[in-house]
Amino acid sequence: MNTEVEARTWPKFCVTAGFAGLCPVAPGTCGTLVGVVLAMLVTRYTEVPRTQAMALLSLALLFSGVTVLYGDWAERAFGRKDPPQVVSDEVAGFLVAVLWVPQVAPEMEWLKVGTAFLLFRAFDILKPPPLKRLQAIGGGLGILADDLAAGLLANGCLQLVLRQFAVYQGL
Repeated sequence: MNTEVEARTWPKFCVTAGFAGLCPVAPGTCGTLVGVVLAMLVTRYTEVPRTQAMALLSLALLFSGVTVLYGDWAERAFGRKDPPQVVSDEVAGFLVAVLWVPQVAPEMEWLKVGTAFLLFRAFDILKPPPLKRLQAIGGGLGILADDLAAGLLANGCLQLVLRQFAVYQGL
């Protein structure tokens, strides 16, 4: 890490999602947990599905914007392409994973969010085709693209699981 990282505290705070990305073990998972907390807060304090969706979308756009805006800086500052400390992309990707997902009973919310977490991390880590190719874009957009795609894949799987569960339960 070079002195540019130390000199620019605000961009560092933003791309590391409140310094969660500086966790020495599994920074991507720590960043995703920031997304989990945000999603749980949104669902806890908003009851209207449209309001929840708008809040989640707004947060996903905010973290996406941060990643694109400061991604090039982060690659220079941390001295590598798609540095592991940058986790604003994980936050954005996870928020996409839970966006517009069917509502569940309040006591089932943790199960829904936990399943979204596992699906998102699996797609983000394994990077099935074509996710891996998206990193080749480079810069902030390249840092972000594969995580948004992992979020979309996780969202699709979660939609299927929840809708099948609702049919099975006769809901």
